[in-house]
Amino acid sequence: MPPPRFLFGAMSPYSWFAAERIDRLLPRARWTGVLAGAIFKATGRVSWGMTDRRAAGMADCEARAAAYGLGPIRWPQAWPTSDLMVARAMAFAEQCGELKPFALAAMRLSFLEGADLGELASVLEAGRRAGIDEGKLQGATADQAIKDALRRSTEEVLALGVFGVPTVALGRALFWGADRLDEASEAYSRLAGRDPFGSGDADDHAGGERSISS
Repeated sequence: MPPPRFLFGAMSPYSWFAAERIDRLLPRARWTGVLAGAIFKATGRVSWGMTDRRAAGMADCEARAAAYGLGPIRWPQAWPTSDLMVARAMAFAEQCGELKPFALAAMRLSFLEGADLGELASVLEAGRRAGIDEGKLQGATADQAIKDALRRSTEEVLALGVFGVPTVALGRALFWGADRLDEASEAYSRLAGRDPFGSGDADDHAGGERSISS
């Protein structure tokens, strides 16, 4: 069967938690950077960081980061901001074969050092840490081909039925949330062993899962 897809947003702390763990649980996962702002717009939602759940959500994230041994979170002062620039940078990094190191560098820079990924300087610093040429990365954030690639990727993600990040997609089955990686890993093992060409149904923030009908 096709490898799992790991769909994440660079400004999502829950995506960061999942990104730091997914190689151990789903080492074959294909990483896909997502423009979370477009998902919010398409689904009529906003980030919990912009609601009255902000304080509780931040406290939950801080507890999770400590439990995972990731270190104390240092929140960017303006978080959350637009993720458009960093999403374009991820689209370019994917074309360069450097999406995983770039995404990890960006999320660590954001949540461990308080950098605003809505700012070009922060995006370029993440690229430097991932070994991506600064001039090429800066140019890519304004390149029409990259904009088009991101738009196509966003349309594909929405067509899958993705409504939040992080999400692991196993065929039509979506596992939403940093706390659903273990279930996704177990489901993938079952599916890979039972039917190498099929995709099964799944049983929903931080997490949840649901099956998507074709």
